[in-house]
Amino acid sequence: MKSTKRKLENEAATTALGHELSLFARKGMVVCLFGDLGAGKTTLARALIRGLAKDGKSLDVPSPTFALLQPYDDLRLCVHHYDLYRITNADEADELGLFDELDERLTIVEWPERLNGQLPVDRIEVHLEITGDRRSAKLSGFGIMEQTIDRLERVSSFLQQGDWGKSQRNFLQGDASSRRYERLTNADGKNAILMDMPATPDGPIIKDGKTYGQIAHIAEGIFPVAAINQTLCNQGFSAPVQLQQDLTNGLMIIDDFGDQVFGTLIDRGDDVSQPIQVATELLVEMAAMEWPHVAPIPMLTGTGKQKNHQIADFDLTAFKMETSLLLDWFWPMLKDDNLDPDARRSFFEAWTKAFQFVQTEHPVWILRDFHSPNLIWMPEQTGIKRVGLIDTQDCVMGHPAYDLVSMLQDARVDLPKGFEAKYFQYYCDLSQKQNRQFDPQAFGAAYAVYGAQRATKILGIFARLFKRDGKPGYLQHMPRVSAALEKNLAHPALSAIGEWYQAYLPVCDRDAGKNQ
Repeated sequence: MKSTKRKLENEAATTALGHELSLFARKGMVVCLFGDLGAGKTTLARALIRGLAKDGKSLDVPSPTFALLQPYDDLRLCVHHYDLYRITNADEADELGLFDELDERLTIVEWPERLNGQLPVDRIEVHLEITGDRRSAKLSGFGIMEQTIDRLERVSSFLQQGDWGKSQRNFLQGDASSRRYERLTNADGKNAILMDMPATPDGPIIKDGKTYGQIAHIAEGIFPVAAINQTLCNQGFSAPVQLQQDLTNGLMIIDDFGDQVFGTLIDRGDDVSQPIQVATELLVEMAAMEWPHVAPIPMLTGTGKQKNHQIADFDLTAFKMETSLLLDWFWPMLKDDNLDPDARRSFFEAWTKAFQFVQTEHPVWILRDFHSPNLIWMPEQTGIKRVGLIDTQDCVMGHPAYDLVSMLQDARVDLPKGFEAKYFQYYCDLSQKQNRQFDPQAFGAAYAVYGAQRATKILGIFARLFKRDGKPGYLQHMPRVSAALEKNLAHPALSAIGEWYQAYLPVCDRDAGKNQ
């Protein structure tokens, strides 16, 4: 059990605690609120629920004292808010469905004492106490919720150490990873982003004594984020600057680039010609530069020995390991039988042949996540600085075609018709102006190979997010990814891979998202 205690000077402090808990809320969390009548249980629950709404101030959150259960289905998370004051035994709670599908929602329980100790193993308990005119709250995490209470306290302590201790904190939607983000707003109206990225176990050993992340060169922890961002800034690009950091505990406060995310602009139908054009120009600039294999990790305190982050080569082993996600996750999602060993072997043999087309004598940094969720339009800047770069930590050394195809064959959004061909050609034209040795045909082969490799990997990732992580929303993107894969397979450099797909996973099978 992990515990922490907070003083609650007034009702506003209770509300603030509820809002703080909302920032850590996720599916499967159970919050049990203990305390006498008038201790503030409903006040805290109301603040927690409102913290999950887009406009929490206007959300009506009635007490479920008489209804016993008040559900909320249109918030960031599905919420069931129970008040068990009027029940006499745990069986009545069972009839309410309190213990059903706990993993699919956030569950808040007032008066959990009525359950006679029949509480979930993984839970947060908040004991609200009144002693004279003093109020306090003891928060305890049980089971896996120990980690949540630990992070809640570490983040709170971290914020108090700098200039952002009294800032307003709001949830900020992140990505498919375990990272957590908040938008901070200080008294002057200035914004910054809190990144909460604790070190996590890297998974099981799968080959040659290494984990998947080590083989595929996936960044571990927050240190690579700080190193890559700082080097990008030094090279003249817009990456978030660290304003405050505690890298040992996986915490940083970084620049806030705003909300004009490329994906948001595309979804709402804005004209994205200029953002895509500038992002293309940025990639041409990156391809023309010399990039180091080592990025220093910035130490804001000025103490301690300098540490560095090694930039790995995107080698054949990593290249093939990413494609294995399709066999390990996408294939079992569609097929009842196991893949034949000969088919598995021919799959990797085909990718080995294709790898020759992405070899380059001038490897550059490729960010690997250069796509709509991680590109932010900042028109107040100038030149290529108008494109903000986030989620850069998985950067490796490789062929520059990778990031261009990541953007122009986006897995999550449909770019306007004709954009891919237009800006592919624009990239080639600019590159030829900078370097007469630039070979458009060789670049086109690398573009197709990387496009097919990324689509293969992403089909596996989306299947894993669905099957393992319970995130079916990614299935809707599979037809788009499959279409991109089919387009890339038409290139001669991918003839062997195209034959494999035709034999084992034809187009009708790869459009899995349509049937889920």
